Amino acid sequence: MSDIGDWFRSIPIITRSWFSASVALPLIGILGLVDFRNFLLFPELVFSKFQIWRPVTATFFFPTGFQYLINLYFLYHYSTRLETGRFDGRPADYVFMLLFNWICIVISAMLINMRLLMIPMIMSVLYVWAQLNKDTIVTFWFGTQFKAHYLPWVILGFNFVIGGSFLNELTGNLVGHLYYFLMFKYPIDFGGQSFLSTPDILYHYFPNRRGGVAGIGVPPTRRPAAQQFGGGGSGGRHNWGQGYHLGTE
Repeated sequence: MSDIGDWFRSIPIITRSWFSASVALPLIGILGLVDFRNFLLFPELVFSKFQIWRPVTATFFFPTGFQYLINLYFLYHYSTRLETGRFDGRPADYVFMLLFNWICIVISAMLINMRLLMIPMIMSVLYVWAQLNKDTIVTFWFGTQFKAHYLPWVILGFNFVIGGSFLNELTGNLVGHLYYFLMFKYPIDFGGQSFLSTPDILYHYFPNRRGGVAGIGVPPTRRPAAQQFGGGGSGGRHNWGQGYHLGTE
């Protein structure tokens, strides 16, 4: 139990909070403490009954099963990489990215009657990581390897083949692309105006820490090859999306 506690405390605070909520709400549903239907997003109930919690609970709730475990893995793996990588020392900027993606996903979900938002939210974060680390080689099912740039679309195609649906993944990818384009691609590569900036109020509640990268909207830098998920003692864990740079052993 102490090992689990140490692992949990080692997760960066924002990812830890997101991960905890994504475990707590499905558990509440399993135990029957709250009818799980109260967690789903129904736009008509949000507006007519003022059940304003639904966009939030729909982000953290998901039926338990294999897909749910995969969601938790992706959430932990890629949110941790972003929070301790590109957004290291800048929690306000990371919170702003999550809020921007979440608002866009909620609006999209209300337009297309999407009930659960966990997958698109996670995919939006995975997409941003993949674009910031596009030259990293990732390993997918059956040892298939390719550049991280393609990972969000490979996941979309794979889930379509095995599940017949891709709307969740597509929504997450498009929202992640919108953030990446407005925050990085357009102002840096095209010399355009920066349309996104973190509100000052977020810096008040999530002040920058020393040692982080100063400023946001700077060009992505190549990072050293990441360690295996969970460290050397990760035997038995899948390494979907695990990456290393070209030319490394």
